[in-house]
Amino acid sequence: MNNKNLSFWQLWNISFGFFGVQIAYSLQSANISRIFATLGADPHNLSYFWILPPLMGIIVQPIIGSMSDKTWCRFGRRIPYLFLGALIAVIVMCLLPNAGSFHFTFKSAMIFGVISLIFLDTSINMAMQPFKMLVGDMVNEKQKGLAYSIQSFLCNAGSLVGYLFPFFFTWIGISNTAAEGVIPDSVIYSFYIGAAILILCVIYTTLKVKEMPPKEYAEFHHIQENTGKKEKVNFVILLKNAPSTFWTVGVVQFFCWAAFMYMWTYTNGAIADTCWNTTNVQSAEYQEAGNWVGVLFAMQAIGSVLWAMVIPLFKSHKVAYVVSLLCGAAGFISTAFISNQYILFGSYFLIGFAWAAMLALPFTILTNSLSGSKYMGSYLGLFNGTICLPQIIAALAGGTLLKLVGGSQAYMLVIAGILLLLGIVAVFIIKENTSYRNAE
Repeated sequence: MNNKNLSFWQLWNISFGFFGVQIAYSLQSANISRIFATLGADPHNLSYFWILPPLMGIIVQPIIGSMSDKTWCRFGRRIPYLFLGALIAVIVMCLLPNAGSFHFTFKSAMIFGVISLIFLDTSINMAMQPFKMLVGDMVNEKQKGLAYSIQSFLCNAGSLVGYLFPFFFTWIGISNTAAEGVIPDSVIYSFYIGAAILILCVIYTTLKVKEMPPKEYAEFHHIQENTGKKEKVNFVILLKNAPSTFWTVGVVQFFCWAAFMYMWTYTNGAIADTCWNTTNVQSAEYQEAGNWVGVLFAMQAIGSVLWAMVIPLFKSHKVAYVVSLLCGAAGFISTAFISNQYILFGSYFLIGFAWAAMLALPFTILTNSLSGSKYMGSYLGLFNGTICLPQIIAALAGGTLLKLVGGSQAYMLVIAGILLLLGIVAVFIIKENTSYRNAE
């Protein structure tokens, strides 16, 4: 085991840029359904737009992981990728919410929105993954639980800010309605401010964090330098030699991320129907419900921030996982039976418990099992498939499931709760270990 401990602020600096990245991600997750619905998309087709974020993630993150494993330059190993990703994200965040403002036809606005979303997803994934890798690179096994908890805290704090932006801008008087097919200014300004915060946070991390040079990295991770023939290792070989933890945690990930895909996709329509009694996307009530989605997601983030501080107190990762997902399932299922927008605070607070566990526990368990691996970045990139694939499958199935529940978007959140209950069952198959077979 590596014995070099980092100070709290060193751990904080490693992940601080994640605060800005998560603002961008939360603005996307809370507003994509709203944006495309406002542009004129059919509710039964909304889930298809949500295929793009995980699809880009499953393509981009393994590539970034593999490339950064091999990158050693004056600017670092992971940092060049997160900075470039953040820079592209800033540009796209200024374009995407204007999809309806360029006097395009309906078809052209949709195409512009989809292309912008592809670039935004690509850049956010490019910026996000290196932060997980930095923890794996620079933090010893003893401190990884704390490091990922700090990352989870910053992630949820960023979510809290991003989710509340449209509500805040509406509160100070910026218009929350617009002409048909045009995104309200409250959303557009939210993306602008989020972009500015993102680049500032990433600049802070790039200035404060100094990555280890190759020799120091090898010593820290007890990696034997290969002075002979260079190894040729591809993703297939890496997966073949992956520890059992990779696969068992991946099963839990499947159910969890499918559940949250339905939350992001259908919460806006669900609460507009149950609390505002409207399905008219052009109505002021629907846009008001859209702002309230941000408030509810902010409540989820608060629950997650607080629960992230509790998770390290559990002696067993499995017990922490089960309790967290059980609370999240209760939160999801209750949403379909609540018509008061304020009572929903309790539901989304509980959902935050599950989110905190999903952010911290899988990576703590996995990186401990990969101790000594020369392919930490590649494995974390491949592990992102356990996040992306379930979202893609859930998105593809979303339209069909929505028809099966009679078009009720609220019942899609009940399905999300059932998926978390299945995730609890899968927790019991997790095999934690610290052994790793290097791919030869």
